[in-house]
Amino acid sequence: MHTELGLNKKHDPRDPNPWLAMYLDSSIPINDLTKQALMRDNDSKCVRYLLPIIQFWSKLTMFFVHIFKFFFPRLINSSKVLHRILAWGLKTFVSSDANLLIFRHFHIGTEILQFIGRNIPNVEVEESPLKPKNFEDVKDHLFLNHDLNLYNFVIRLNSQLKEKNITINPPEKINLAMITEDQFDHIDFPNKWTNFLDLRSAIELFTPFYQLFLTSNDFVRASNSLQLDETIAIYTSQILGAPSHLGLVNNKHPMVPATTYSVAYRLVLHGLAAETLHEILVKMKLNKSTDGIVIPTNQMTKT
Repeated sequence: MHTELGLNKKHDPRDPNPWLAMYLDSSIPINDLTKQALMRDNDSKCVRYLLPIIQFWSKLTMFFVHIFKFFFPRLINSSKVLHRILAWGLKTFVSSDANLLIFRHFHIGTEILQFIGRNIPNVEVEESPLKPKNFEDVKDHLFLNHDLNLYNFVIRLNSQLKEKNITINPPEKINLAMITEDQFDHIDFPNKWTNFLDLRSAIELFTPFYQLFLTSNDFVRASNSLQLDETIAIYTSQILGAPSHLGLVNNKHPMVPATTYSVAYRLVLHGLAAETLHEILVKMKLNKSTDGIVIPTNQMTKT
């Protein structure tokens, strides 16, 4: 198991490996492939030696970009150029583990929104699925569309809830047909000597580019969207009739925005929140049903 994880050192009680401990701990629900990738990513030399330098450079660069955008708000605005840079950077410099975590996020994020939209009776929310299968898909405004999808989903859903005077409650049967166990065997992530960047270093490096090539509205909205973790988790808890997974959410209080300088760290927490929620839904599907339809626990007690 340790070799599979990539942590080949034997356990030393006087110097235990913290990432091995986190991997072996099963208190937090998360896909095993994701957990392995995240722990290897945390244990990489890039995190240990380069991340502090990259974080300093990123914050300093963001400060100067912020000043530049204040005086010249529309001089450099191109989502197309941004996403070409992101696609090239992910393919050329980002590790296979970090790429796996990034690509998985779009897939599971799509499935979580579909789960919510399809489990509220008398509500039909337009779906805009994002399930990239290669680096070319990144060029199709992938990251920007991910942020737009979240806000559009919240607006469209709540507009219907208010118009139809609907309250989110556990349905008679929960539809989990859209939840998959995609292990990303169909994506061959590059693993050359240049692919050395861990997840957090990659995000820190890409964030100033994101700020530079997008409008201030797009960048601030992307930063604030991370706090919608709490909103999405509440919707899900209302459908499931169980609020326990809310304790796994760290990005909270979307009505009180956080500074954009913390966006990189919060983005990693955002990914973790999505992974844990998705794993809860996967386990529900596997444990309770073979066709993707399950009866909520509170309904089972009544039958």
